[in-house]
Amino acid sequence: IENWNLIFICYLVLVIWDFIRRITSNLIVEEPYPMFVNMGRIFQQTALRYADNPAVINVERGRRFTYARMHELSNRLSHVLKQRFGLGQGDFYATILDNDNMALFHPWMLKSPVGAVWIDVRDSVGEQTSRIDHVAPKLVFLENRLLPPLYEHLQACNIDLVVMDRPEKSRPGVDYFWDLVEQAPAVEVEEEFTADNTSEHISVLRFTGGTTGIAKCAKYSLANLWLWGCNPAHFYETLPFDHPGALFFSPLHHAASGSVVIPVHIKGGAVITLNGADPETIGRTIAAHRVDMIYAVPTVLYRMLEMNLPRKHNLSSLKTIRYGGSPISPAKLEILLELFGQIFVQGYGSTECWPSVTILGRKDHGTQTQEQIARLQSVGRPMPGEEVIICDEDGRVLPAGQRGEIRIRGPNTIAGYYKAPELTKKNFSGSGFWKSGDMGYMDEKGYLYLVDRKQDMIITGGYNVYAIEVENCLNSHPAIQNSAVVGLPHDLWGEEVRAMVMLVQGSTTSPAELIDHCKQHLARYKAPKKIEIIDRLPLSPAGKVLRREVRQLLKERDKPDVELV
Repeated sequence: IENWNLIFICYLVLVIWDFIRRITSNLIVEEPYPMFVNMGRIFQQTALRYADNPAVINVERGRRFTYARMHELSNRLSHVLKQRFGLGQGDFYATILDNDNMALFHPWMLKSPVGAVWIDVRDSVGEQTSRIDHVAPKLVFLENRLLPPLYEHLQACNIDLVVMDRPEKSRPGVDYFWDLVEQAPAVEVEEEFTADNTSEHISVLRFTGGTTGIAKCAKYSLANLWLWGCNPAHFYETLPFDHPGALFFSPLHHAASGSVVIPVHIKGGAVITLNGADPETIGRTIAAHRVDMIYAVPTVLYRMLEMNLPRKHNLSSLKTIRYGGSPISPAKLEILLELFGQIFVQGYGSTECWPSVTILGRKDHGTQTQEQIARLQSVGRPMPGEEVIICDEDGRVLPAGQRGEIRIRGPNTIAGYYKAPELTKKNFSGSGFWKSGDMGYMDEKGYLYLVDRKQDMIITGGYNVYAIEVENCLNSHPAIQNSAVVGLPHDLWGEEVRAMVMLVQGSTTSPAELIDHCKQHLARYKAPKKIEIIDRLPLSPAGKVLRREVRQLLKERDKPDVELV
């Protein structure tokens, strides 16, 4: 009987299992095929279309490459990675390069299945080695001047090195770029890899700017970069003309400026490079090359304004001035519009959301009415396909006009940070929204306004003060080129508002005058208690003011220029 009971139980289990299988069989969704892509083929199509057009112009080197030549060169370089160094899917190479050499990689080397690590050439040696240690690439392309400080560390890590200019003396494990390229075959790159899944293929690793603390390593799929570069807003706002000559003096490996490279490529334009942002050189280059578009961070635009560049050089060829990377002073933007005309386009984005997230088009840069002038404080409306929401501390979506944290989700949003699951969990919601840490609000027409970084909000005497609001007020003073506002501990108020300012060359003012200026335009509690006039503000490699360094400088020196009585 026990055996029959066991048989019956087994039979019953089988019947139930079969019933469940039949019921659920129609509900089972087959696993989708991954989205594969052959980027070598895509670049070949572009090279055929624009074969003789200039693709890259390196001003300092006097070097010019057509689309056909760049396709051939990147084919050879892809084969160097595979055949000479044995790199393939899942491996990484790193670049620590100036703009002229970086233009040989971005975007052309997206055809390779080997992932790239873009490291800022202007980072300290310690920062560069820490980034290399985090990723462990097998090969590094670097400028010759960086070989002496990096050589021993990279050799100890068994990393191969390639320098971009012929070295004065040979070293073990160091190759010369052009020798390798010329020896490699130029045949087409026939490699396929997934476009939209970083667990299977990472196109680029790039570290955040670190303006708010320790840098994080963002991992980009090909879709994050390439598909977002095809977004229509790039073409009806930034580049509404064919074959643009686009001048880049901000780093090509930076998200803000680097994101414009792919749209320029798609339009058959030329990436024109300078390795620095000297305004005089920029002016001469625009005039000599009849440049159509420039990308600039606000600090560079302020210097161009201070030097009155349009009156010194013929800049009439400019059709677009694309700016971003940090907030701009609305007062200075008004003056720039008077000087250059309504050719400005602003983008807001981040390392985590390959720019741009929003766009403020040229038509939004009007100055005829008070409504238009007020809109100059906005960073624009979301790009097509982008989701931007404002949330409270608990992640609830807030209505128009209410301030909260900006959260972003779209095809350009990364899936997380490389080798940092806890950071990923902390900075991304379960539904894929990136928690920006930026405070802002949206108006009734969908325009996004930045208020400040969460950690840069100052609480003084129980009142919230947003540093950017005070900075905009200071920057509206005609003697001020740029400013930085921070909060420092205060026994009575909790925090006090402090500021450092840079003057326009040849201008004079006093801390007392600047404090009065703020009191005239802001609530009294928002006016800085002390202001220090300095020659230069600490900037990140991307041109952003580093408030944390300003805060540290003020803590160390703490020498009051003006005391409020």
